[in-house]
Formats: sequence, C-alpha cells, structure tokens
Amino acid sequence: MVNETFNADLLALREQIDEIDHQLLSLLAQRRKVTSKVGELKSKAGVAIFDPVREQQMLARLADKCPEYQVSADLVQDLFKRIMRDSYSSQDERGYQKVNGSVNKVVVIGGKGQLGSIFVDLFIRSGYQVESLEQDDWDKADIILTGASLVIVAVPINVTEQVIERLSGLDSQCILADITSVKSQPLETMLKVHKGPVVGLHPMFGPGVTGMIKQTVIVCEGRNLLACEWLMQQLQVWGAELKYYSADEHDQTMAMVQVMRHFSTISYGYHLMQEGVDLQRLLDMSSPIYRLELAMVGRLFAQDKQLYADIIFSNPDNVAVMKRYAERFLTLLSAVECNDKTLFLKTFSQISDWFGDYAQRFLQESQQLLNKTRES
Repeated sequence: MVNETFNADLLALREQIDEIDHQLLSLLAQRRKVTSKVGELKSKAGVAIFDPVREQQMLARLADKCPEYQVSADLVQDLFKRIMRDSYSSQDERGYQKVNGSVNKVVVIGGKGQLGSIFVDLFIRSGYQVESLEQDDWDKADIILTGASLVIVAVPINVTEQVIERLSGLDSQCILADITSVKSQPLETMLKVHKGPVVGLHPMFGPGVTGMIKQTVIVCEGRNLLACEWLMQQLQVWGAELKYYSADEHDQTMAMVQVMRHFSTISYGYHLMQEGVDLQRLLDMSSPIYRLELAMVGRLFAQDKQLYADIIFSNPDNVAVMKRYAERFLTLLSAVECNDKTLFLKTFSQISDWFGDYAQRFLQESQQLLNKTRES
C-alpha cells in the first residue's frame, strides 16, 4: 500500500519538476527571441539562414559538456537539434534579403502548384515582384513575361517541354530555369528555345515542405551560370544546400534515387494488395523498422499518382534499369529456391563490402529515425 508519506514526497518532487519545466519554457522563449534577432541580422547581411559549420560546432561543444552535467549525450543531441530547427523557423519568419536589387520581375509558370508556390512565397518574402502564369493565362502570357528577369518553369514533367517551347520570346538577359525532377531533356529544350542564361534546378523535397532551410537543390548548368549566380546566392540565403552536377549525371542518379525506389515501392504495394494482406494485422506484428518501412510504402499511395507515373515514365532508359533490378531479384530468389545458402551469404557479404563505412552510417541514421518514431 502507498502511504501518505510517499504521496507527499512524490507531490513535492513533481512540484519541483513543474518549476524546472517552467524555467525551461522561459529560457526557450528567451532563446527564440535572440534567434529571431539573428535571423533579422542575417537577412540584412544576405547571409544564409542555415550554417552547418556553426551547427556542428554547437553540437560538439554540448556533447563535450554532457559528462560534466551527467546527462545523456544522445538526449542532448536530440533536444538541441529540435531546438535549432525551431530557431531556423524563427529566423525564417523574419523574411530574407533580396540578393539582386536590379531584378525587375520573377515569373513562375505553375506558381500555384505545390512546388511552384514555395518559390513564389520565398521570392515575395525576399522583396521581389512576382507573377504566376497558369494554364488559363496563356492568352496574356506576353504581358506577364515582358520585362521578366527570371522565368521558372514549375509544371508537371509531362508538359514541361511543351511549356518551354512557348518561351522563345524571352529577353536575352532573362534567366530561364526549370525545377522538374528530370534534367537532360528540359535543359536541351531550354537551350534550343532561349538564347540567354539557362539553368536546371531540382529541389530535393516534396509535399509538406514550406521552405528551403536544410533542403538540397541540385543545380545543372545550361548556359552562362555566372549570370545565374545571384539566383544561386538567393537559394542559399533561403537555407538551401546546393549540389552541382551535369544533367546526365543527375538523370542517371535519379534513375536509382527516384525511379527505382518508387517503382519498387509501387510493386510492393501491388503485391500486398494482390495477396489480400490485412494491413492492421501486419502493423500489429511489425517491429519498429518494418512499421517505418510500411509507412514509407503507404505514404506514396496518399499522394499524386500522376506525379509518380510521370517520374517513372519520364525516360525510356529507366526500363533497362528496372529490368536489371528484376534480373538480380530473380537471381537471389533462385538461390533461395535452390536452398543455396552459401551463394546467398556470399552475395550478402559482397554487398556489405561494397557499402563499406556507409553501412554503419546508415545503421546509425536509421536508429535515430526509429528512436524518434518511438517517441511520437
């Protein structure tokens, strides 16, 4: 039986915890006010919101202090990463510096779409004049495009080239860019249609993202990248991390990063459906890692089917990659069917050696994701 002394002691300790929690809230509020000022200062100076070096230095210093305070380093890392994400949000709320004051107008074709609207919002919050050109606006396209310093094509993949072909009248100083997930063919079309600066961009994020802080944007040079330098700086001011690759390198990699993963995911979902699997029972019997994998499969089917069809059907070369995947799947299946465990283990070891240090790195990253899943 719990006695009155226990209850009194427990209440006293809980009151102490409540008081400490209130102090923590007060400190978090004070910290957010300071980070907002940091954001304002960065905006005026045109400095990027996200500073990876500063972030890593802070986390390293905090980790060094953990033994002194007798607290878990993992706890401190998780806590301060979340606090820093909130800091970036507070800085984001202050708006951004307009990198190029000589820009007359930015036009986003498809600016009301999911991805286009992000660019529209960021340009507006940076002080640029922005106009959208939508499907029903082409009768007044000449008026909208006249005087544009930058035109961004943000339409579905299957109509990107058709839209680009309608942009032959742009000013020769205007930058023409696209933000589709395929680069070679759109870039080739832009270079053919437009004589001025051309650049291909691929923002590596999807639905649900509202900004570019800590997001990756792939940059593929088309023509006169120097004239596009202000745009690159603006992306970095918004917090994006830029990676430069040729269009061919991009598309070859995307065949693995996007096409293969999406096709495999759709195939697995198709298999589950055909097998008549009880999803709730599957969830009940799944460990956290398999539950997370199932969530990654299921989330795809809650999104735009046309988008994934466009990605998979975007390049005929994707078929050859998917066929090679199917052949290797059947090779491993044959080893299982023939009860050749030696071949299976040999193949597993070869793959493990190929991944090298990345295997441990991915193990740690996935464990962090699992820890966060358990906390939700």
